[in-house]
Amino acid sequence: MPQQTAINKQQLLSAIKKVSEAMKTLKNSSMNEQYPIGLIDIDLWEWPQGVGLYGMYQYFEATADPDVLQYLISWYDRRIAAGLPERNVNTCSPLITLVSLAEKTDNPEYRHICKEWSEWVMNGLIRTGEDRAFQHMITGDANDGQILIDTLFMTVMFLAKAGNYFEKPEYVEEAKRQYLLHIKYLYNKKSGLFYHGWDYNGKHNYGAVHWGRGNAWYTCGAVDFLDTAAMEPGLKEYLLDTLRCQVLALVELQHESGLWHTVLDDPSSYLEASASAAIGYGILKGVRLGYLPAELKNNGMLALQGVLAQINEDGVVQQVSYGTPVGYDAQFYKDIPISPMTYGQSMTQLLLIEALKHVDEQQNTYR
Repeated sequence: MPQQTAINKQQLLSAIKKVSEAMKTLKNSSMNEQYPIGLIDIDLWEWPQGVGLYGMYQYFEATADPDVLQYLISWYDRRIAAGLPERNVNTCSPLITLVSLAEKTDNPEYRHICKEWSEWVMNGLIRTGEDRAFQHMITGDANDGQILIDTLFMTVMFLAKAGNYFEKPEYVEEAKRQYLLHIKYLYNKKSGLFYHGWDYNGKHNYGAVHWGRGNAWYTCGAVDFLDTAAMEPGLKEYLLDTLRCQVLALVELQHESGLWHTVLDDPSSYLEASASAAIGYGILKGVRLGYLPAELKNNGMLALQGVLAQINEDGVVQQVSYGTPVGYDAQFYKDIPISPMTYGQSMTQLLLIEALKHVDEQQNTYR
């Protein structure tokens, strides 16, 4: 493994600020987007923006900066005034942060929206298969019979948080059940990695591809889910055992740059920053909380260095793959274009903020 460079607190704070400011103004300048709702511009209500706002709220929690809080409030107020989009798995993503804002501000409109949407997740979101998994329905496409690893972050996290906020333990229990279902159908016991999707109709994992960002949804999502959902010991250990097996497989595939390939076990696929940031975050947080072996901190530090190298002078994170539906072969993932994305900014925020918690206070360096 290449030698790791010490990083001081001021470097991290500076990088967090640059990345955060760049995300606030992110616009689509050249890509011809094919989706009904754009995925790049920050001022749209879709899953990339939702993930971006999640990172922004962690930034507020870490710094208590009132300007960050005001930015978030203004964003939601503008989007609510413009009218909310159709309800589906991906458009639930901005609600992960809206629940936190409802609790923080006691805004009745925020509370009402979160209540209505969480009730819809429980009673209106399409279920599929004999075990009633959340179908990965998206804007303009019900995706019949499809479940994706992405759903755990986009919708299941919101459901668990809403269950806590509205004192609905059945919501939290359903969130736990969905975690178990997605592991059941998407975890590859041979590799220790996750497949992107499962099709209940055809009984297959599509191209059986170990997609980088898909795996990152579990690595970063599981450690945050454990913070959110009260967990009985047996279930907690099951989720953590799965995380440990996955991370041990991931570190074997980490590139010397600190990044991971967009198809994790295909070195001919490009290196991808958003997955690398989220995996690095999950590793560092997992080590800090005692979920993962301490020696894996070195891999988290290497990921940090690799992601820092992808932040340009304007604070925009480079080498991020565009939104990615499930594919039938590795080439499909290799052909996904690279573009600045809000989730690239957000996942980098999460990694940088977590790195602050590992700073050596005496020497003011990250080790």
